[in-house]
Amino acid sequence: MLKGVPSVLSPDLMKVLMDMGHGDELVLADGNFPAATMARRLVRADGLAIPPLLEAILKFFPLDQYVQRPAILMQVVAGDPVKPTIWNEYRRIIQASGEKFVEFEQIERNAFYQRAKDAFAVAATSEAALYANIILKKGVVT
Repeated sequence: MLKGVPSVLSPDLMKVLMDMGHGDELVLADGNFPAATMARRLVRADGLAIPPLLEAILKFFPLDQYVQRPAILMQVVAGDPVKPTIWNEYRRIIQASGEKFVEFEQIERNAFYQRAKDAFAVAATSEAALYANIILKKGVVT
C-alpha cells in the first residue's frame, strides 16, 4: 500500500493515469455505457460511483490547460426529459480541485461514442445516474 492514494483508485487505474500523456483522454463511464465495446483499454471500477472517482483522479491528473474545455459530457438526446443533476456535482468537484475550468464541452451521443473509441482508456463504473459519462483530457504538470 501507498500513503495518500484514495482507495477508489485501483492499481490498474493508477497505471493508466501514469501511462497517459498530454492530450490523451480518459472516459469515466456510467453503468449503462457500452464500455467493453468502446474501450481500447478497459479498466473496471465496479461498485464505484463517478463523483468519488473523479475527485480522487483529479488529485493526480492535470486537466489540459491548452484547450478551452478539457471535460466533455454527452448531451441529453433530443426529446429525452432527463435533467442530469450529476453534472452540477462534477462542476463542483472540478472547481474544488483547483484545475482551470470554465465550462463543460457537450457533444452529441454518437460523437461521444466515437470519441470514447479514440480515448486512451475507459473506466467502467457502476454509476446509476443517466448521462453521467464524462471524458477528461489530460494536461501537463507545471
